[in-house]
Amino acid sequence: MSMATLTSPFTSMQASTPGPSGAEVIVVRPKAEIMSRQSLPFFVGVSQATTGARGISMNMVVIPPAGAAEPHSHRGYETAIYVMKGEIMVRHGEGLRDTTFIQAGDFVFMPAYMPHSPVNVSSTEPALCIVARNDANEQENVEVFHSHTHGEGHSHSH
Repeated sequence: MSMATLTSPFTSMQASTPGPSGAEVIVVRPKAEIMSRQSLPFFVGVSQATTGARGISMNMVVIPPAGAAEPHSHRGYETAIYVMKGEIMVRHGEGLRDTTFIQAGDFVFMPAYMPHSPVNVSSTEPALCIVARNDANEQENVEVFHSHTHGEGHSHSH
């Protein structure tokens, strides 16, 4: 099976020759990180923009040393997270009152609409996560809370 190479400023993609069903296997190699709406750097993997995916996205998120995401929720889609490196404190729930600690090797499920903010516990090492969502264009449905409310229900969409 031959592969055609496509490039963009952030990714390099290879697409196979369509198989009998007309579908292609697409390999995405992120070349640079971009900033998410949650104010965390991430590497775009599978998405509507990179592969034409219709119902899934998967990216690698980096939480810098002592870094945190803006409090946010995901409108209408669920998130599955695999922690590759580090320990993360996740503030979540109404007013971000609940706290859960996750670490390398953990699989995490985040329900749709759950307010949350992950915080890297380490002040010296980044935390790395693979994040999959059942929304191929997930950044369009991130709802970030105003910083001054600390996630207490006042929000806006970017």
